[in-house]
Amino acid sequence: MRSISDPESKHALDVQGLCLPAITFWTARDGGEVLGCGALLELDRTHGEIKSMRTAQSHLRKGVASKLLEKIIQAAHGRGYIRLSLETGAQVEFAPARSMYTRFGFEACEAFGAYVPDPNSIFMTLEL
Repeated sequence: MRSISDPESKHALDVQGLCLPAITFWTARDGGEVLGCGALLELDRTHGEIKSMRTAQSHLRKGVASKLLEKIIQAAHGRGYIRLSLETGAQVEFAPARSMYTRFGFEACEAFGAYVPDPNSIFMTLEL
């Protein structure tokens, strides 16, 4: 992902960012192998942001990301969020991710939180 996005359009969290108190981080594993990961950032008491959704190259198109997304949406419901948002890339390489989010009911939206409009980013939201 980092090789695809322009430097000013990279919004992925590093390890330190994933350790912040407002972040919950999940991994999907098979034994000791990490298949994918995803995180939920609390923007405020009613709004969460999906962060750092990734699937290992060898496990793409096997449903790993969908299972993680289901877990994140379930957690957002449990926290009482009324909205869940995300930023993803506008490049063709991100088309499968955008398609998955659309299948789950996410719709395009304006930039939210600290984001600014960016031709390399697509912002999506889901009313819970």
